[in-house]
Amino acid sequence: MAAQTNLPAPGNSTPAATSAAAGHAAGHAHHSLLPHWLTHLGGLGLFAVAIFDSSPVPLPLPGSTDLLLLLLVSHRGNPFLLAACAIAGSAIGGFATWSTGKKGGEALMRRSVPDRFRKPIEKWTNTHSMLSVMLPALLPPPIPLTPFLLAAGALGVSRRRFLVAYNAARVVRYSLVSWAGVVYGRRFVHWWTTTLAGWSTLIQSTFVVLLIGGIAYGIWRYRRQRTAAPEAPAEAVSAA
Repeated sequence: MAAQTNLPAPGNSTPAATSAAAGHAAGHAHHSLLPHWLTHLGGLGLFAVAIFDSSPVPLPLPGSTDLLLLLLVSHRGNPFLLAACAIAGSAIGGFATWSTGKKGGEALMRRSVPDRFRKPIEKWTNTHSMLSVMLPALLPPPIPLTPFLLAAGALGVSRRRFLVAYNAARVVRYSLVSWAGVVYGRRFVHWWTTTLAGWSTLIQSTFVVLLIGGIAYGIWRYRRQRTAAPEAPAEAVSAA
């Protein structure tokens, strides 16, 4: 008698195969929601985004570093390495912003920050120099970061106090984001892919447009500040 083999019907599939197919589809959808060069570069891309996110010309999407770190860790990335990349990049960008404020002084603050924000920031920085750096670096958006870093440099917060406060806050913040990616990563990726999969093209297009627009605006504003800087002393001399 010939041995009988049990083969699955053409229209049916085993639970393992269904789960594998769903995981593959979710992974593909997850990749499609971010620019491919960021997901493929991994830690290096995160490092670059963290630099710009804390620089004098920040990215147009607040919390870009947090979101990318969370997504990369959720997609089985090394949480310790990725958190270190985010912290190192943010340290470079933040120090560049502090240095810009130190060189530009209060005149740069007046040109860069609206009056309704500048006066409370200056008062808070003069009263609580360490907290004025640590809290904005620790708290998530929409808390602004760049004005406080510029104020820290312009109002004389020392380099040592700035580096200690800022880097300590960034270590805590990105460690917590990385931990959240490890603990809740699968749930987050599942929600992300099932909810936003149909909007991948729009999300990518919006991200690219905002990125290009933000960089162009930052370059224009930087050039405008450089051309305006020599005019201020000349006006002061003529007035005297």
